[in-house]
Amino acid sequence: MEKTELNQQLNMWRMSVAPMMDWTDRHCRYFHRLLSRHALLYTEMVTTGALIHGDVERHLRFNAEEHPVALQLGGSEPADLAHCAKLGEQWGYDEINLNCGCPSERVQRGAFGACLMAEPQLVADCVKAMVDAVNVPVTVKHRIGIDKGESYEFVRDFVGAVSEAGCKTFVVHARNAWLKGLSPKENREVPPLRYELVHRLKRDFSHLTICINGGITTNEQVSEQLRELDGVMVGRVAYHNPWWLASWDADFFGSAHADLPVPGDSKGATRTELTREAIEEQMVAYMEREAAEDATPWSAIARHMLGLRHGLPGARRWRQVWSDHRLKVLPARQVMALAREAAGRPGLPGL
Repeated sequence: MEKTELNQQLNMWRMSVAPMMDWTDRHCRYFHRLLSRHALLYTEMVTTGALIHGDVERHLRFNAEEHPVALQLGGSEPADLAHCAKLGEQWGYDEINLNCGCPSERVQRGAFGACLMAEPQLVADCVKAMVDAVNVPVTVKHRIGIDKGESYEFVRDFVGAVSEAGCKTFVVHARNAWLKGLSPKENREVPPLRYELVHRLKRDFSHLTICINGGITTNEQVSEQLRELDGVMVGRVAYHNPWWLASWDADFFGSAHADLPVPGDSKGATRTELTREAIEEQMVAYMEREAAEDATPWSAIARHMLGLRHGLPGARRWRQVWSDHRLKVLPARQVMALAREAAGRPGLPGL
């Protein structure tokens, strides 16, 4: 592999937005792509059962503008995962990721997610089956441990076994997954963050791409982690404060990349010219396209951009308009006008 090609491949995971159930659907990813041209975007977790027995198109379709985009699968049967990974490759995904980090009891009943960390050889078999089936990277997202065990050797041996099966990239949520007694939300907050274990993994597996996830919300934290690791994945902060993503291309991928054209912009705007208003305008154009092509209600799309004005005067009133169910009968462009008018009058009482 040429050095430049290797650098590009390593750079693919430099900044990414985590797979989040009920959040990172194709509309959310389209929105995030308007903000960052280079961040790697992940689907919600899709189970092998949903693809084998359900509507493949509904689960796998995405907008061409979303690249680079990764499909996260949930499952524990090597043959089923290989089949679904192949489907993901055929649909054009740039990466197939196996979920070994979700702690929810519903996922545990399906015998996958974080509980798979207790069976590293099974995960290795799953990874090998997928690696043999596709030509795109097969990656794993996992925790540093399960329940209250704090042994570094546990996660080290897990990564060692799975890497031997052909996985070269690991996204590590730097918390344990407590399989009993905590909700998924509490599992993102209660188990302590232990970044040093992820750094130790990189030292022990310097040939692997190791990315970190968990509690990272500022440029300073990202820069600190990138001094030790290959990439940073952020979760809910990308949803609650999405405008942060607009700085990533310049700050973490080099300023030259920030001047690439904005996807779908016919006027030739570049990312250095982006404003929140321009993003909102492009999202309304997308809503109009989706309404015409798929009869998608604009509210199904608008919910993903409600954090766009986070921290600005009038943000609450702007958000209230876009989330007002009484306005669903109006065209999206008219709602945008009402929202902007409301944002300009932040002192007035709410709707």
